[in-house]
Amino acid sequence: MTLSLYIARRFATTVGQVFLIFFGILMLIDMIEQLRKFSGKGAGLGDAFRLSLLNVPETLYRILPLIFVMGSIALFLGLARSSELVVVRAAGRSGLRFLMVPVLVATLIGALAVAVLNPLVAATSRAYEDLSAEYAAQGAVLSVSDAGLWLRQGGSYGQTVIQAQRAGLDGTVLHNVSFLTFGEQGVPVTRIEAESAELTRGAWIMTGAKVWNLKAANPELSATRWPDGTRLPSDLTPERIRDSFGTPSAVPVWQLPSYIAGLEQAGFSARSYRLWFQMELAQPLLLTAMVLVAAGFTMRHARFGKTGIRVLYAILAGFALFFLRNFAQALGDSGQIPVSLAAWSPPLAAVLLALGLLLHLEDG
Repeated sequence: MTLSLYIARRFATTVGQVFLIFFGILMLIDMIEQLRKFSGKGAGLGDAFRLSLLNVPETLYRILPLIFVMGSIALFLGLARSSELVVVRAAGRSGLRFLMVPVLVATLIGALAVAVLNPLVAATSRAYEDLSAEYAAQGAVLSVSDAGLWLRQGGSYGQTVIQAQRAGLDGTVLHNVSFLTFGEQGVPVTRIEAESAELTRGAWIMTGAKVWNLKAANPELSATRWPDGTRLPSDLTPERIRDSFGTPSAVPVWQLPSYIAGLEQAGFSARSYRLWFQMELAQPLLLTAMVLVAAGFTMRHARFGKTGIRVLYAILAGFALFFLRNFAQALGDSGQIPVSLAAWSPPLAAVLLALGLLLHLEDG
């Protein structure tokens, strides 16, 4: 028990140190990037630090598997150079039994990362988007709720809030849609109800539209119907609507099931969000795979030599697994392979291959 606690503490400490090193490096790089982006918009060094502090956690969370593989390499190399691995084996504990402690710690940290760190990263990502939008003077234009789809557009004709019961996959075709235009004083001046509206270059093409002038004494008496094909000016583009979705990582993992249901109810494809949800569930298994991959190449005594080559192989294997996971994510996001296969096959395959390598080294 004492030995297990010692190994667990060493592993957690090593991973934590690597995490802090990456945090410092990413903060410096991101602060330079934030200064480059917003220095002309009145942002100073303090603002850049605050923006980076909100933006870096998402990057750290994404590269958490790489942090684990490097932390595991550092742990096993340290134990090998101090001959502690020899002592552990002399005490009658096999290599696979020794690995049970780092694997268990990695699994627990992975579960905590998904349950606790993921919502924190989602909160900081949203805060970063809001703060950067203030400097860029351009906010998000789309949101999805139980009431359907909401859009916002601006222009010389005023601000318009758009609400639709459902939409096409890219948000450019709206059904059962309402347009509420506000004047300079923030008072609604026009209301439009339409059966459908399709976004084209610079305008919405209306079908079955009825218009109320809210400044009239009796808006219903002055209401008119627009012929099909009437154009309503708009500064929205399909790209702006798509970008307003943000990334799936901006939604806390606990809220993803309801968010996915809301997207699908509004008529959007939620494949990327369902894929991200499955990948988050597979995160503990991926971190375990990284520990086993690092152990397969570096958990050997230093007197065997070729330490540098083995470290290089371990790092390359970790990066290969990270690339394979991202490649599978791209395939799953495009619909070429099932979501579950894209999320679970890379870490599961890595665990099996790493276990095969460890069994060969231990018994072969």
